[in-house]
Amino acid sequence: MRRPMGRRDNTHDQSFEDRENPMNPAVSPSSRAATTRLCLAGLLSLAVGLGPLPALAQHGPQGDGPGQTQAKGQAQPPRKAPEGRRLPPDTTTEHSIDLPNRQPLNFTATAGSLALVDEEGKLQSEIAFIAYTKAGKPEERAARPVTFGVNGGPGAASAYLNIGAIGPWRLPTDGASISPSQTIALQPNPATWLDFTDLVFIDPVGTGYSRAADGDGKKYWSVDTDASVLAAAIARYLRQNDRLASPKFFVGESYGGFRGPLIAQKLQQDVGVGLSGLVLLSPVLDFAWLQPARTTPWGFVTKLPSFAAAALERAGTTPSRELMKEAETYATGAYLADLLKGPADREAVTRLAERVSALTGLDRETVRRQAGRLTAHSYQREIGRDVGRVLSAYDTGVTGWDPDPTAPQSGFEDPVLDALQAPLTTAMVQLYQGRLGWRVENMRYELLNGAVNRGWTWGSGRSAPEAMGALKDVLALDGRMRVLVAHGFTDLVTPYFTSKMLLDQMPVYGSADRLKLSVYPGGHMFYTRPDSRNAFHDDAADLFARALETRSNGSATGEGASGATLPETRPTP
Repeated sequence: MRRPMGRRDNTHDQSFEDRENPMNPAVSPSSRAATTRLCLAGLLSLAVGLGPLPALAQHGPQGDGPGQTQAKGQAQPPRKAPEGRRLPPDTTTEHSIDLPNRQPLNFTATAGSLALVDEEGKLQSEIAFIAYTKAGKPEERAARPVTFGVNGGPGAASAYLNIGAIGPWRLPTDGASISPSQTIALQPNPATWLDFTDLVFIDPVGTGYSRAADGDGKKYWSVDTDASVLAAAIARYLRQNDRLASPKFFVGESYGGFRGPLIAQKLQQDVGVGLSGLVLLSPVLDFAWLQPARTTPWGFVTKLPSFAAAALERAGTTPSRELMKEAETYATGAYLADLLKGPADREAVTRLAERVSALTGLDRETVRRQAGRLTAHSYQREIGRDVGRVLSAYDTGVTGWDPDPTAPQSGFEDPVLDALQAPLTTAMVQLYQGRLGWRVENMRYELLNGAVNRGWTWGSGRSAPEAMGALKDVLALDGRMRVLVAHGFTDLVTPYFTSKMLLDQMPVYGSADRLKLSVYPGGHMFYTRPDSRNAFHDDAADLFARALETRSNGSATGEGASGATLPETRPTP
């Protein structure tokens, strides 16, 4: 049984999967208060014990059943579907949205599923997806980039990336608080990535409408099998839709960001497909750094800059990389040195209380009682205790009411993650049934599935899962690949400073700008803020432009053909 969130066994004899999982999106309400559950947007996996990677039946935009709507010029002979299908035939519809200062964006949207079958053709699972393809001539389509989007959890569907960040429509969730009963009205997304890449959002088994044919999703829920099957599904989609020659990219959020390097490696080595770029949004790159034991100072060091960024916002100042230098320098210098002296060193604790209080905005005595070792949960409650408000661990700029403000300890739903569940779920069901015409009967849409998270197999042994090794391998093997790691300043779940310190340990493979860290105002889902969403769009567009230029000039070193660093260029819509 997994230990309650917020507790830590300080021994090192248990395997990682037996320790508390800070990314759990579906612990009980009483446990949620003590946890830094992980994030969002997600994709899961496909199966342990299936033997070879399952083949995918020809089911997708080509269609395999009656009643499917086909985009013009894409009709193909229907193919026989494997027995046992529950999800309806794919639908393809045509749409247009008006973007500020741009021409109308015309595109097709396909909602449907991929049938995963074993070597005998027996149905194993159905993987739901939504694909957006910009209108154009067939020859233009083949050369256009295609990006696969997955979220995290594990146990989260890809709705967060789809209608929150980069899809053609988005559900507005801006502001200092989020209401589960808010009006559900999707709006055109001015920051959609569809202006420079086609988009395919995938929901693995147990999320969205994706399902195991025999009802046993547990066999799909493990770190390695998840990456293997997602890689196989991506490859099958490419083959079915004649996109193997297209430039290929991946975007993953939170645990989806952890998946990115693993999937890229599987595609390179096991499937025979190369990605041109990865965008890792609020990722966990090494679980050992996510929530270490309280006796280990790294966890306090990595979170301190995010606490300082939260204090800047509360004072009316927008955080920036320049403004965060003081907190970052202190965190890895004097702060770390005093933490190492231990809480028994009174002089060190006094110094910690004074400096940490000034940086974070917490009362000095509160910091002293914690010996300068702040936790996310204590900050969430203490900073707003005087007015009975609690902060979100996902974005300290979003607050909610403390349900029991007079209690010494209080359990509370997260004002971002929990508040988003109702509006995002409703919006996705309406999107499927209304605009996309894909109606799923007698099945519940799973935005955040706690059964997936609780049933996830993290591996054996005493080492925590990590993606840094795979990230090094794929960058070293492919000199043309580029990676963007994106974070929000006020995210206490996957702090940006953790990724910064990890990426600082990466070698330079040819050109230093092949691996970039961007940090924006906002939290785990910084894209809820318009300025951050627009900046993220521009940084991603820049990565795509550089990757495509490197691809076209034939360089395999990450630099231009002449050896010079590529100039600052952005794609033209």
